[in-house]
Amino acid sequence: MLALHPDELSPRDNYKFLIGSIIPRPVAFVTTKSAAGTLNAAPFSYFNIVSSAPPMISVSVQRVNGKQKDTARNAISANAFVVHICDADNVDYVNQTAASLGPEESEVERVGLTPVDSRVIDVPGVQEAKIRMECILEHALPLGGSAPTCDLLIGRVVQYHIQPDLYEDGRIDALRLNPVARLAGNDYVKLGEIFAMDRPK
Repeated sequence: MLALHPDELSPRDNYKFLIGSIIPRPVAFVTTKSAAGTLNAAPFSYFNIVSSAPPMISVSVQRVNGKQKDTARNAISANAFVVHICDADNVDYVNQTAASLGPEESEVERVGLTPVDSRVIDVPGVQEAKIRMECILEHALPLGGSAPTCDLLIGRVVQYHIQPDLYEDGRIDALRLNPVARLAGNDYVKLGEIFAMDRPK
């Protein structure tokens, strides 16, 4: 095996190693609302479940030259955000929202997505997603030492929304959801072969 120490790699090489190894990564499409009322949106693939009881999810938002991105700043200010699951039907829209805009510009408006009011929180979601989750900010953790390089957002889910034909007997139909995940670089992936294995008792 080739042995590499992170301290001997550049930040860029550490980034490439991680995103090339930890694959596929689900994509969280996150909407937040600024203090001025702008509805911002952006995709993040540093995203996963934290807990199911209570239901909590995490999104890590990388900083740019030490500066917080709109998503982290807005989520902390509003204490809320909405996470949508990226799928094959909305991935083009989601990708377009990754463009760098000013905080006063709405990615939702720019790419033509349809805002939809949330039931519990004051942050709208978008209609073009089969699953979305309203979240209250449980924790916001700046990570990276004295000069933070990212903000880890942990949200407690307070409302689920799901397209009815995806949900039956308490289970989600993965094939109908048709989620899209990130690989390295500009590469994405859809669901491939699905197989089951019994867990040992």
